[in-house]
Amino acid sequence: MGAEKKKIKLPVFLTKPRYRSRVASFSIILAGWLILEIMMHTGNLSSLFTSLLVPVCCYIVAAIGLNLNVGISGELNLGQACFMSVGAFTAVCLSGSMAGSVSSPLLRLILAMVAGAVAAAFFGLIIGIPVLKLEGDYLAIVTLAFGQIIKSLITNMYLGFDAAGFHFSFVDNKVELQPGGKMLLNGPMGATGTERISTFSAGVVLILISLIVVFHLMYSRSGRAIMAARDNRIAAESVGIEIFRTKMLAFIVSSCLAGAAGALYGLNYSTLVPAKFDFNTSILLLVYVVLGGLGNMTGTIIATVVLVLLPELLRSMQDYRMLIYAIVLILIMLLTNNETIRTWTMRITRKLRRQTNG
Repeated sequence: MGAEKKKIKLPVFLTKPRYRSRVASFSIILAGWLILEIMMHTGNLSSLFTSLLVPVCCYIVAAIGLNLNVGISGELNLGQACFMSVGAFTAVCLSGSMAGSVSSPLLRLILAMVAGAVAAAFFGLIIGIPVLKLEGDYLAIVTLAFGQIIKSLITNMYLGFDAAGFHFSFVDNKVELQPGGKMLLNGPMGATGTERISTFSAGVVLILISLIVVFHLMYSRSGRAIMAARDNRIAAESVGIEIFRTKMLAFIVSSCLAGAAGALYGLNYSTLVPAKFDFNTSILLLVYVVLGGLGNMTGTIIATVVLVLLPELLRSMQDYRMLIYAIVLILIMLLTNNETIRTWTMRITRKLRRQTNG
């Protein structure tokens, strides 16, 4: 008798999809961080790409949060940039007011990011109460409207800080500061003179925290309830799932992550205008999510990195770069939504799994 074939037992994190997706996402982030840190310390990374590292991290976190809302909860949110703006300007104001009392930039960054996340979560709660009672296109339109309202409010805000505390004015600049005071928000000019304290390492840590939060929620009891409500609302209600509460949970977590991403983004620039967080930014984040795959966090990370860096890589082709960018978007959309390619990939995966198991 021939020797029996030994079955190779793979680790649990390689056999179950829920663990494979986690390992893939964390591995990509950690490997990318290690490679880029080495390249920066050896001088092999250009200043252009070095300046893009923090924004890429911010967009990844915001896109992961949006994927939780759109891919897992099934609610089309067109106001993710609204929550980024709330987090960004909250962080800028807090960091500017703490500059004299908190000398550590890292501590100020952490406090500002926490404040930005909490402020965005609060606005997510306020906006979610009326919005999540709507469905389909109506929800998308209302979130878009709220995004425009928040942007208009910030555009007309004037906020200063001096020894006497905060001074606020709306529409017209009536803020009068004592000597040594500082304007934190200056209407349409936004925040100017901000100390740049964001770092690439802080962005990587924020991505890892966002992945831990989202994966934990996805595979928890609450996450299963969210997906059940997405797939069949009537069946979910019949087994006692509170639809509004589950959708509100996903919406608040999504807005919280967007606020933290916005805080990191705002503290990466010395000047930040409210117009940066307009409708186009929300659409870009939605594009990252759709091209990466609804509910697929690893795909969202890859799509965000590629689509943020691609215009810069094509900058030398000034006359054709946006044309090439559009063609690449179309090709990615066709490939990711092609049933034949997906079936072929699943067959290869099953075949490799059978061979591995003997």
